[in-house]
Amino acid sequence: MRVYGVTGWKNAGKTGLMERLVTEFTARGLRVSTLKHAHHSFDVDHEGKDSHRHRTAGAHQVLLSSARRWALMTELRDVPEPPLETLLTALAPVDLVLIEGWKRGGHPKVEAWRRAAGHPLIAPDDPTIRAIAADAPPPQVADRPVFDLDDTAAVADFIAAELGL
Repeated sequence: MRVYGVTGWKNAGKTGLMERLVTEFTARGLRVSTLKHAHHSFDVDHEGKDSHRHRTAGAHQVLLSSARRWALMTELRDVPEPPLETLLTALAPVDLVLIEGWKRGGHPKVEAWRRAAGHPLIAPDDPTIRAIAADAPPPQVADRPVFDLDDTAAVADFIAAELGL
């Protein structure tokens, strides 16, 4: 599977860019999956639902299935978070996996950057960041292409060229 990331600091526009890239690549006929890293506790389950009750009772994994979708939840229960490479093996084969977050991952990435967020660029110190998608000219650019954050087609073209899609 081909993988490409979108990274950046909080409020940099990562999720919006990810959403637009998924729409763009699927419109081009590609099958796309996404992987999102969260730095905080999150829950896709709801208190009172049967699956939540199974999980809080101590189940290691709970698989929830319907005619429209299925979801597998795994409780780590004090076991370290699996590395990105392990999580990728849990995905069904697709043309492209877009990864949001994982700043330190070794996969190629586009950095989302917004001036108003007030954060420095990550790119100058990270060779895995292959381009920058920004809402304004960034303060410094480490010899990488810079795209308008809202020019989804141009960012998608760059990623497609990088991956040979």
